[in-house]
Amino acid sequence: MNGNLPMKAIATSLPGILLLEPRVFGDRRGFFLESYNQRTFAGLGIPEPFVQDNHSFSEKNVVRGLHYQIRQPQGKLIRAITGEILDVVLDLRRSSPTFGKWGSFTLSGENKYILWIPRGFAHGFRVVSQTAHILYKTTDFYAPEHERTVAWNDPALNIDWQLDGDPIVSPKDQSGVPFQQADTFD
Repeated sequence: MNGNLPMKAIATSLPGILLLEPRVFGDRRGFFLESYNQRTFAGLGIPEPFVQDNHSFSEKNVVRGLHYQIRQPQGKLIRAITGEILDVVLDLRRSSPTFGKWGSFTLSGENKYILWIPRGFAHGFRVVSQTAHILYKTTDFYAPEHERTVAWNDPALNIDWQLDGDPIVSPKDQSGVPFQQADTFD
């Protein structure tokens, strides 16, 4: 763990994206973990306040995303409490060396990883297990008038969603724009 912090931060290939591994205390009764602590997160370089908690439930092969808000951009803290997802992030920061690059991360109730996604990224996921419950905190409120969607299946991005069947995608997500037409961040 990072010093005396009850959580380990694992750097990824995308600057700013952190995979967090909480310290899990388990015994025959079950387990306990701290999923959020303001001091711990500040010590990991995540000082942002969170203003909204969301809970998503989906079935196998549901693909959600790639979502972001062009105004009131949201940092997100994502975790799967049951089931498993393939979480995907896309860098939309024009000034970033990884602009237009994506990364994927396995989050599950079993591995208990938490993913920190700062502002400036589009986010989506695919449910790998039969069902999954996802909890996420955001640093700004949902603002549907500012929400944008990048096409989850844009061939220019070539995202490997690791599908093992037909994807289940909402009409909104089916009408996402190609990356080349997406609103991006400075």
